[in-house]
Amino acid sequence: MFFVRKGSVTAMTVFFPLDTARLRLQVDEKRKSKTTHMVLLEIIKEEGLLAPYRGWFPVISSLCCSNFVYFYAFNSLKAVWVKGQNSTTGKDLVVGFVAGVVNVLLTTPLWVVNTRLKLQGAKFRNEDIVPTNYKGIIDAFHQIIRDEGILALWNGTFPSLLLVFNPAIQFMFYEGLKRQLLKKRMKLSSVDVFIIGAVAKAIATTVTYPMQTVQSILRFGRHRLNPENRTLGSLRNVLYLLHQRVRRFGIIGLYKGLEAKLLQTVLTAALMFLVYEKLTAATFTVMGLKRARKH
Repeated sequence: MFFVRKGSVTAMTVFFPLDTARLRLQVDEKRKSKTTHMVLLEIIKEEGLLAPYRGWFPVISSLCCSNFVYFYAFNSLKAVWVKGQNSTTGKDLVVGFVAGVVNVLLTTPLWVVNTRLKLQGAKFRNEDIVPTNYKGIIDAFHQIIRDEGILALWNGTFPSLLLVFNPAIQFMFYEGLKRQLLKKRMKLSSVDVFIIGAVAKAIATTVTYPMQTVQSILRFGRHRLNPENRTLGSLRNVLYLLHQRVRRFGIIGLYKGLEAKLLQTVLTAALMFLVYEKLTAATFTVMGLKRARKH
């Protein structure tokens, strides 16, 4: 668990600009869909060199809390359900899904706040976006509850719950690809496992990306809906958002920012794999030294 958390925080920090580019393209529908590096260059030119890292601390804080909640819920549920019996893949998937639901319900307010802080001060192309003026995490919570009601902190919960299926989709493709490779060879190498995992994750991300787009828009919640001219932030607008994107930009409109997301996904997987290997090797080295000293 420590290695996973350490790897995920490190990866999010290193590739944070990619997440910034992805979020801008998802939320600001009038920003032209360019290559990731072009979007980042635009952001730096318009908003400054550190703009791609805006909102880093709230995101990392949310990620740490989310990881803790997920793994605590997963291990607690597994301990209650399995009770000393041999765990199976099916049981792990069910427990993982339930833990994911618990995680979404408990941590969505954090992700709503950090999404808004991350986009605060951005130069939007869409004039229908209402700007925010939060002084920090606590002030953001206060203003959202005061101006929009406490339920606004759970904007985007419905697509988030659907995205809990993402790991199951990834696992399904991972197992399928692994079976195909094992037909040709007796054993898989670490590189094989990494490539299969990266491909499976990329497929799962592509399949669920439209829901990720809707999730980001709802969490941000600062668009106006015409003709009522009211702020968007309700779960009932999920289908409306999907329909509007397709009507105005075609199916491709649901996939703005996918390139940045896939780059982040694959590079994160590679970095986490590297961090995991290095930390594991270092741990075993330290343990070996301790044993040598004892003897």
